[in-house]
Amino acid sequence: MTVFNSDANNNSQAQSLRYPVICIDGPSGAGKGTVAWRLAQALNYQLLDSGALYRIVGLKAFEAGLISTDAEKSIDETALLALTQSLQIAFEPNNASGRVDIIVNGEAVGEQVRNEIVGGYASQVAVYPKVRQALLNLQQDMAKRSGLVADGRDMGTVVFPDADVKIFLTASAKARAERRMTQLLDAGETADFEAILTTIKARDKRDENRQTAPSKPAKDALVLDSSTLDVKTVYDRVKQYCQEQGIFFNR
Repeated sequence: MTVFNSDANNNSQAQSLRYPVICIDGPSGAGKGTVAWRLAQALNYQLLDSGALYRIVGLKAFEAGLISTDAEKSIDETALLALTQSLQIAFEPNNASGRVDIIVNGEAVGEQVRNEIVGGYASQVAVYPKVRQALLNLQQDMAKRSGLVADGRDMGTVVFPDADVKIFLTASAKARAERRMTQLLDAGETADFEAILTTIKARDKRDENRQTAPSKPAKDALVLDSSTLDVKTVYDRVKQYCQEQGIFFNR
């Protein structure tokens, strides 16, 4: 288990990277998580799901009454920062599920964190610079420990601008809504395609237009559209690109 405290006292500037870092950025539903997991397993690297960090903060902020379902309502940034800095976060690889189990303050929150509503909370808290700075420190500290695959929206532009490999994995809003609907139906839940599509488009708009660290490809990133590609094809292309950039795979 790897435990991180979001109050880590690190230099806020981008650090020189001792270990290889692969950044996979892009919107939710483009397939970043699956590709990042496979890369981390193949390379025996740490896996950083930065989106989970913001979802954790969003979930705990909602539970603390700091945010509501009204995305336009302002949040007390000082209280939000204090909450963020109090969190003890652990990522524990789970080979059986192919996911990373998420433990916050000793409690397993993986299923809650992956909830679609919590994704909206994450987008709300992500616009606050002080919260982003606290989580930036935590994320940069991970690159000092071993090779790292970082999955997020601003990994290659803000968090690790000197990363060895930068990939921006995208897909149309329609394709991502269809994937999310399939996931929900497969899990036995009800799903409304138009509602899912509306939520995805709204989140994209917030993420792409926020003043701090908007979601966009790094200038030196490989941009890959997965709208019509299966997971294996995407992974193989990403792996090939990593190898072209000097990343060595032993399996």
